[in-house]
Amino acid sequence: MVWPLSSSPEEKRATEIRSGAVAPTRAERQKCWESRDLYFACLDKNSIIDALKDEKAAAKACGAESKGFERDCATQWVTYFKKWRVQDIQKKARLAELEAQGANKLDVNTDFAPRT
Repeated sequence: MVWPLSSSPEEKRATEIRSGAVAPTRAERQKCWESRDLYFACLDKNSIIDALKDEKAAAKACGAESKGFERDCATQWVTYFKKWRVQDIQKKARLAELEAQGANKLDVNTDFAPRT
């Protein structure tokens, strides 16, 4: 890959992370997760579940948050997290449906946030 001459070392590193050429540091992963959480909060606020399927609505409602998410995370991570979000919402809805039908609840945590 050829880097533009005007790129700073930070921009070059960010591009390498997005492409998957280098692994992010702990601080870079934390920044990615924070950007992801802001983006997902915006999607929640605008009742958008699937940002891949509803790409135009997501871009219109959460364009700034999406740019931050895509800037701060590896491209494959962005796609993974968007797909994971849909599956997690569907799973939680199904569990709520089963509980309403009288199924026994198991204590399972699938959130990204650390347990406190």
